[in-house]
Amino acid sequence: MRIPPGADHSESDIFQTDTIVAISTPPGRGGIGIVRLSGTDAAAIASGVLRLSAALDHGVARLADVLDIEPQAGRQRRLDEAVATYFQAPRSYTREDVVEIAAHGSPVVLDAIVRACLARGARLARPGEFTERAFLSGRIDLMQAEAVRDLIDAQTVYQARIASEQMEGSLSRTIQPTKQALIHLIAELEAGIDFAEDDISVMPSAAIAAQIAGICQPLQKLAAGFAYGRLLRDGFTMAIVGRPNTGKSSLFNRLIERDRAIVTDTPGTTRDTISERVSLAGIPLELIDTAGLRDAPEMAERLGIERSRAALADADIVLVVLEAGSPALTAEERKLLEQTTGRPMLAVLNKCDLGTNHIAEELQSAYPALRILLVSALTGEGVAPLRAAILNHMQKPGTEAGGALMTNLRQQTAVQDAMTALHAAQQAVDDGVPHEMLLLDLYGALRHLDALTGETRTDDILNVIFSSFCIGK
Repeated sequence: MRIPPGADHSESDIFQTDTIVAISTPPGRGGIGIVRLSGTDAAAIASGVLRLSAALDHGVARLADVLDIEPQAGRQRRLDEAVATYFQAPRSYTREDVVEIAAHGSPVVLDAIVRACLARGARLARPGEFTERAFLSGRIDLMQAEAVRDLIDAQTVYQARIASEQMEGSLSRTIQPTKQALIHLIAELEAGIDFAEDDISVMPSAAIAAQIAGICQPLQKLAAGFAYGRLLRDGFTMAIVGRPNTGKSSLFNRLIERDRAIVTDTPGTTRDTISERVSLAGIPLELIDTAGLRDAPEMAERLGIERSRAALADADIVLVVLEAGSPALTAEERKLLEQTTGRPMLAVLNKCDLGTNHIAEELQSAYPALRILLVSALTGEGVAPLRAAILNHMQKPGTEAGGALMTNLRQQTAVQDAMTALHAAQQAVDDGVPHEMLLLDLYGALRHLDALTGETRTDDILNVIFSSFCIGK
């Protein structure tokens, strides 16, 4: 077998024996605060710092008194009233014994509970150690662990939904069949080499190439969706651009539903970029109001226009605001539309409540593929269709519930590296390289997929070999 050295781990490397403790609720004061214990002594330590109404039992909340760790005259006093819930291994978040103590959310009380647990033998948990133990115990894989962090950081319901699907294993379910297909291919090649005397036939090159292509296909689909997944996680940006006095700031205020930008009839009022984050159907969107694009007479406005051009270059979506009553496009507007051709872009004819002129026909004739909307930032007319059009640019087919999306660079790098190794293996097949050398590339691809789902052990491949080929019959 050509498993790289160091691929296996003993159980003693995986399972921890010490008990950890930490405050699980955010810093500050609140109605409730939770202290969490995990480890073999979790129940014993909790029973020592609490006066329980009844013995701890799995999944049952027990009323308890939090005892003062500094008793007077040999008598323990009650510091607070709490509820303790016990989760017996392996039916817990970490697959260890876990106790959660819910007391009043006073930092002083929570700190006292933690110090009492430390005095009885617990250790202060490192950042993320509870989730790390859940991973090490095999309850979750690395992608699910990362999804826990994404769920905590989610700012919109849509972000939370994507993170929740990943926590439930949407990415893992997508990658595991691909990984199993790769393991099966490796096992077939290993069997053909190591057990040739048992009449295991060597796979023909065409069959190997077909299997490699089948393994690459779902990985390519995942990689293609990464850019969108990253945007869902970090949010989209939309720059609102146009010449001065077309109503960009009024439209900005209308979209965020409050008066954030100063609006006057004087051209050049906005001299810097103004940004505001909103949620559109649960998807985070950062709106950027920009200075009107023109040849500015003053240095301050010129600097603002430069920042506007930078925001335009960096934006994921561009909203070009034009005046519905204008007789024709200006040279600056034509230049702006040309610069944004090929990018996600919408054109808005603002002030439609004052009537429209020939500009709509000119736009449609010059840019037939451009989506043009009539809007009045003053009255709100056309704003709902505008929101729907923006949302349509932000959404992508195949991202409905249950669809797998990669959302961070580590995941994308692992998938790309796996595909690079598979392409090298495909080239090796085409070049007629011996199977012993071909396996090095396949094991390389497997190692990169292991970085997503967890390591493959030697026994995993041996089990496939012996169960599939009946060696030693």
